[in-house]
Amino acid sequence: MKKRALGHNGPLVSEIGLGCMGMSWLYGNAERSESIATIHATLEEGITLFDTGDFYGDGHNELLLREAFQGIQRENAFISVKFDGKLHSQGKSHRESNNHPHTVKNLLEDTLLRLGVEYIDLYQPGTACIDPNVPIEETVGAIADMVKKGYVRYIGLSEVGVDTIRRAHAVHPISWLQMEYSLFNRSIESNILPTLRELGISLSAYGVLSRGLLSGTWSKDRVLGLDDKRSNGPRFASENLEKNLALVESLREVAEEKQVTVAQLAIAWVLSQGEDVIPLVGARKRSQLQDSLGALDLNLSSDDLLRIEEAVPPELVAGEYFPVPREKWFYN
Repeated sequence: MKKRALGHNGPLVSEIGLGCMGMSWLYGNAERSESIATIHATLEEGITLFDTGDFYGDGHNELLLREAFQGIQRENAFISVKFDGKLHSQGKSHRESNNHPHTVKNLLEDTLLRLGVEYIDLYQPGTACIDPNVPIEETVGAIADMVKKGYVRYIGLSEVGVDTIRRAHAVHPISWLQMEYSLFNRSIESNILPTLRELGISLSAYGVLSRGLLSGTWSKDRVLGLDDKRSNGPRFASENLEKNLALVESLREVAEEKQVTVAQLAIAWVLSQGEDVIPLVGARKRSQLQDSLGALDLNLSSDDLLRIEEAVPPELVAGEYFPVPREKWFYN
């Protein structure tokens, strides 16, 4: 597995990472044995980066990773954790909980307990934790204190804009920013991605398959269950879905010529956007993982990239990733 540097002169991690949210929250609880088998297969393939959050399944995801990592050398897994400023039931804790920086230590202690580790490789406030009444400098400063004490090694951000990135980076070096980035959302290319590159910050790209739309397996006749978080997703609304699936079919023509799947082509496109871009794949099953890994062997020429981008013009994508526009819930 090839490696990519995290941030400016940061550690090397696998060029793709495993986003673990779907194992505990997005689609409901995946079968435990298959989730653990998928994590083990991920390690065997040389993937070292695992992305989780204390609010994924109300702490369940961290406990699942703890079980999966039993017997694994700690240095073989780079664990990134988002926190939302709340204590979760799986932590069995009654300590103070809110979005203020002085509770970061409590939140971190519970995460360390659930994961069964002595330190977190990368710690970051999740979007839900960003309180406009608390300066980002205070939140990052509190995490920086945990870095000094050895409980955290690197600091990240999630879903914030240019001003917040600069202010946070002035307090302590930020190693990555986690944002949606895919053929269905290229909005960060105008100002956020250039800012990251100016400051030497990597991009942790989630949503590379746009919640499965870019997997190539979706159809307009597929019905989402009420417990599926995607049921409220604007891109899946009836007036948008047909338009988006038409773009997928255009992409499929390119994929078939390259003798790869639509998902592999979509992931490979993200990988091709720079060595500082690290895609997260949300594989919940070993079969999904194997399909995603096929993207690593796909070398896209400049002509390939042009054809891909012509197949999926960003202005023709219908709907957002989340029901609420980003500017309503993240710092600028």
